[in-house]
Amino acid sequence: QVQLVESGGGLVQAGGSLRLSCAASGRTFSTYAMGWFRQTPGKEREFVAAINWSGGSRLYADSVKGRFTISRDNAKNMVYLQMNSLKPEDTAVYYCAAGPNIAIISSFGSWGQGTQVTVSS
Repeated sequence: QVQLVESGGGLVQAGGSLRLSCAASGRTFSTYAMGWFRQTPGKEREFVAAINWSGGSRLYADSVKGRFTISRDNAKNMVYLQMNSLKPEDTAVYYCAAGPNIAIISSFGSWGQGTQVTVSS
């Protein structure tokens, strides 16, 4: 199992950028697909982006495609989410998660504690 800790959230103006980081513990990190999800109060957690174990395959939600980029560094046990052209509707708590297969988003788990992203208009 892998433990995850997110960081990098904050307050940014619309149009700005943020880079989220997710530090993973465990020697099996490189075998997992990794993903970012987000949640706002009163709503279900929603998928944002995912990357396969090697970094060779990525998936994005339509709402962030072209603005967000997911990446990973298996040597450092890290996953990143570069967020550009941020919009107020991107405001949420962002979570990192691990899964067995990038194609099965519903199987992702091992949630971190989340990091708050607030985009002001």
